[in-house]
Amino acid sequence: MASAMKRADWEHAANVLCVRLDNMGDVLMCTPAMRAIRQSVSGRSVTLLASPSGAAVAPFIPEIDAVLTYAAPWMKDSRPHDADDELAMVRTLRERAFDAAVIFTSYSQSPLPAALLCTLADIPLRLAHCRENPYRMLTDWVSEPEPEQGIRHEVRRQLDLAASIGCRAENDRLSFSLRDEDLAWMRRRLAAERIGIGRPWVLLHPGATAESRRYPAAHWSRAIALLTGELGIDIVLTGDASEAGLIQSIVGAVGTTLPAAVTSLAGELDLGRLGAAIALASVAVSSNSGPAHIAAAIGTPVVDLYALTNPQHTPWQVESRILFHDVPCRFCYKSICPQGHHDCLVKVHPARVVGAVRSLLQGSPLIDPAPPA
Repeated sequence: MASAMKRADWEHAANVLCVRLDNMGDVLMCTPAMRAIRQSVSGRSVTLLASPSGAAVAPFIPEIDAVLTYAAPWMKDSRPHDADDELAMVRTLRERAFDAAVIFTSYSQSPLPAALLCTLADIPLRLAHCRENPYRMLTDWVSEPEPEQGIRHEVRRQLDLAASIGCRAENDRLSFSLRDEDLAWMRRRLAAERIGIGRPWVLLHPGATAESRRYPAAHWSRAIALLTGELGIDIVLTGDASEAGLIQSIVGAVGTTLPAAVTSLAGELDLGRLGAAIALASVAVSSNSGPAHIAAAIGTPVVDLYALTNPQHTPWQVESRILFHDVPCRFCYKSICPQGHHDCLVKVHPARVVGAVRSLLQGSPLIDPAPPA
């Protein structure tokens, strides 16, 4: 916790760098804390330092004034680097003359590489959670309490970090600003397919960056058949161009004699249009990935097929149903199932997805059916 003297230093920090170097969903879960940081000092500017994936969402976050893209070599899936890359980023940060840096991490990540980067860039105030003594790399060090003292939701963790320097927001909702042109385009696209005319429709997003978070394709197909057959609702599937083949195989396995429309928009939607699609849907169904957090930010009810890779990323402050099968190997933090069975998602029967969607459409409690024998 920052002392009163140090808090006074932070109150004079007008140009603040917020660092979050992993994925889009992680950036979205930092938006309430970034709002707190920006709103706590009149005229304060916030710049986000993010991975290419995280930087993509910055235009939709009003709390962010500028963004710098950085594929940090200590993060998973980064490209090969050499010393010149890192020195170039140090020079960029130094040129921006930041007064302070707030380094956001999950509890399984070390802030020290980013803290060293900010130290070399002569950023005078540097705040983060840290497990070991950071000495001079952090001027404001919040001792890491997780997981030994319990695990907080990721949003709460970052809000607590901001609060340690006296920053609090007017609300702690996630941020994602919709654009009128994206909503207009999406309405035209849905009308062309006659989706949602006189009845609700559901958005399904089968893809996920990590293999361990992907619900099986055959389960998606069965869920579509049940959703259209039992609930008579239209279905829209979304994904990027690389997921078009997956979505085509999912739709192809459903068959053609369905009582409702099933449309793939894979490869058609940029991030703004994806946000518009989620906003217009009656319910979104997604893995534990970026679209689930976009739904939470927008307020669209979401069914989250929640792989038990980690416990702290459930949908934040939105009507939701979280589906998983409990396993002894829960919270493995792996991108590929280390056991090879993927049971935390494989054993979520598609009938449970239908029940979750039905409960959200009807505004009723979820009665989670036992999987058929």
